[in-house]
Amino acid sequence: MMKLVSVSVFAALFALPAFAQDYQDHDGMLMNHGDGHLMDMAGGMVMGNNPDKLPGGCDKIAETKEITVHAGHKYAEKFPGRMFAFDTQEFQFKPCTKLTVHFINDDNVRHQWMMHGLPKYLYPKGMFHLEVSGPAKISGTLILPPGDKTYLVHCDIAQHMEKGMKAQLKVGKGDGDLPSIPNVTANIVTDDYTITLPELLAKAHEEANLPAPIVDATPPAAVKTPVIPEENNSFSGVTVIGLALGLLLAPFLARKFKGMTPTEVLAYLLDSSNAMIEWVITTGQHLVKIIQTALEK
Repeated sequence: MMKLVSVSVFAALFALPAFAQDYQDHDGMLMNHGDGHLMDMAGGMVMGNNPDKLPGGCDKIAETKEITVHAGHKYAEKFPGRMFAFDTQEFQFKPCTKLTVHFINDDNVRHQWMMHGLPKYLYPKGMFHLEVSGPAKISGTLILPPGDKTYLVHCDIAQHMEKGMKAQLKVGKGDGDLPSIPNVTANIVTDDYTITLPELLAKAHEEANLPAPIVDATPPAAVKTPVIPEENNSFSGVTVIGLALGLLLAPFLARKFKGMTPTEVLAYLLDSSNAMIEWVITTGQHLVKIIQTALEK
């Protein structure tokens, strides 16, 4: 019995590293590509990194702050109907604050911490952007602009923001709240799983002051089989005549084009067509003159 317990304890201790989250630290690995764009080959990226350039209107750095933001599926469990989230949904700092963000991804997928609306003369594309693939940590620094403004922070991976990964960052007092920030502001569209589809449609029409939708219960008419017209006999006759002429002319054409390349054959046919057209035009003009002479007499 004692041996079994010892083996079990040893196995559990040996298995602990397998359950531990192994985070890759991208700090110190990033290469500077200019304009505040840092990147490495392991899936880490910082855009708009700015540790020292003051935005217009900032005489000096008001204060220096550091925050750590986690991102992952487990932080969305407290928000019904959401799949991803940050561990913090709202931030607030003084204008002209030097802010360093340590972004930690707790999932095995790619996540971002992206801040929009920054001045483009200082931040290319008007954004500050942290990104890592899989469990990892990455850091970046920016200097917040002056004034009171509310900025959107979100993950720009497809559907991640719609599924809950967004927040707001207020500089100074901010200029209002953004909608649909989890646990901060009300959703623009509130999820209600207790209402049926017909009730939802009726409610939508009522709120829009429209007449109730009319549901046609009449079964659809039977689909009629389309009538295929009979084959045109004249077309069939033309086809037969064309095939007969082709068979008759085949030996002549084979001798005529023997030894020619496809390009030479095409050039010959074009020349022959031009000559035929010129003959038809010349003959037509000659006939017109004969007719006119006959009429004048």
